[in-house]
Amino acid sequence: MGKKMTTEEKGILEAFESGKLKKSANQAQEIRKHRAAAGETFKKNARINIRLSSRDLRSLQAKALREGIPYQTLVSSVLHKYIDGQLVEKSS
Repeated sequence: MGKKMTTEEKGILEAFESGKLKKSANQAQEIRKHRAAAGETFKKNARINIRLSSRDLRSLQAKALREGIPYQTLVSSVLHKYIDGQLVEKSS
């Protein structure tokens, strides 16, 4: 199930669909600014070491293999989503 849109997101979608959005006068500069921000957001410039059980590591590696990504990328993605508040605990 996907994440529900916020009121702000709904407003943006409605403006887009109705043709009310206008291009920025300095579009190239805006694109460069946003690309730089995205690059800084996803720059991997720190290393951590953690100890896991062999069972957990094998499970991570198997899951990553099914997803078609390196297991370190999977771990990094899960941590990022947790920090960003995108992971929620399942209710029993």
